[in-house]
Parts: sequence; structure tokens; C-alpha cells
Amino acid sequence: MLTTQRKQLILSRLTRDGQFVAKTFSEELGISEDTVRRDLRELAAEGLLQRVHGGALPASAAVGDMRVRAQLAPDDKRLLGRAGAALVQAGQVVFLDGGTTSLQVVQHLPLDLSATVVTHSPTVAVALSEHLNIEVLLLGGRLFRHSMVAVGASVIEAITRVRADLYLMGVTGVHAEAGLTTGDFEEAAVKRALHERAAETVVLATLDKLGAASAFTVAPLNALATLVVPANIPDRVSDSLQSTGVKLVLAQ
Repeated sequence: MLTTQRKQLILSRLTRDGQFVAKTFSEELGISEDTVRRDLRELAAEGLLQRVHGGALPASAAVGDMRVRAQLAPDDKRLLGRAGAALVQAGQVVFLDGGTTSLQVVQHLPLDLSATVVTHSPTVAVALSEHLNIEVLLLGGRLFRHSMVAVGASVIEAITRVRADLYLMGVTGVHAEAGLTTGDFEEAAVKRALHERAAETVVLATLDKLGAASAFTVAPLNALATLVVPANIPDRVSDSLQSTGVKLVLAQ
């Protein structure tokens, strides 16, 4: 079998099964695991999968920059934004992550809502400017342009000074085994710090993130209060996620 054919088969199996086991594949084709690992390295370098110990998981499609991600699943993001906004109660202190879904949350917050929003996203902070009854605390640090959020030690230090009622977290991967993941080491550290200082953490995830994984771990799925997903989630994916014990809510 040619290398290109073998790679296509790997990607096909990954799509079908939601994971890929190198040893099983090598035995099936009668080739060495070294050959399979080389294929996986090359496919990972192209962003087509995420390597893990013993094989691979689907790569998240949500690792592009803000401009690219804004084009992904806009209708689902509106539904998720509305569901996320409905969780914010008057008087609460809320951590709001960066990202396109968080901007949809802002769009659906009532203009008369009185609350405090803490964010490390200048984009989200500016979007909140019309909500005159919301106190906006913008955490500063090094600008990570890919996601338009601040990262670094100064952000994490500021987070430790706050206790939030709710954290609406954005991630690029939501997987039963790999947990909640994202594509940047420092961004993952900020998300972990926010999660640790919130009474409840909720993730709003589009379908392209479900069953996918990125390189850096934020938290296990069962650390969430709620995972909010589109109503058209496939049963196989839903069953896999719920097996972790996470509370799954459908945005409609």
C-alpha cells in the first residue's frame, strides 16, 4: 500500500471510530509501528490529527485564528451564546473567556443586566461597552494575537485576586479521554487559573470541538458544572461524553 493510501486510511478510521490505535493498525496491515508513527507525525504536522500515546485523536478544527473561527458554525454559536447568557444572573461575578462564542454570549446579555464581568479578552471587553450596568474588569498581559486574549504571569496573578460565581470557558477540544484542551500552552494555563477561581465552570462547545483534541490540557470533563452543546449532537458523541459523568445540556 502506498504511503498516501495508508494516510487516507488512517484519516478514514479516525473519522469512523473517533480514535486511532497504532498497534492495531500495524498488525492489520502487517507493517511496523515505526511506519505508522511516521505517518502520524506527518499527518499531525499538517494539522490533520492530534497524536496521543499509542495513536491519535481527531484534531480540532477550531485552532485557526479569530477571523477563521468566526466562519465556523455561526448558527450554533448564536444558540450557544444565548444559552450561555441565560446562565448569567444579576449581581454575579463572571469570568468570560475570549473567542467568537463568547462574543455571542455578550450579544445575548440583557442591556439592563447588572453584573461584573472579568475577562482577559480586549475584544470581549469592548463588546461589553454598551452594557452600562455591567462592570467590566479587563485583565492585562502579553497579547496572544491568535485568540486576541492576554496571557502570561500578570494575568494569572490578577486572576488569583478574584472569586467568580461562573466561568464561561472556551476550548478547542472536548474529548471523553483527553478532556478539555486548547492549542497554546500559556492560554491553557490562563484557562486553568480561571477555572480554579470559579465556583462553576461551563463550556459552550460547537460540534467541531466535540470528540477532538488539541495539544494542551486544561481540565478533565468531569470538572465542569455543565457542557452546553448544539441539539444536533450525534448520539455516539453524546454517549461518549456523558460516560465521563459530565452534565450535558442541549442549546436550542
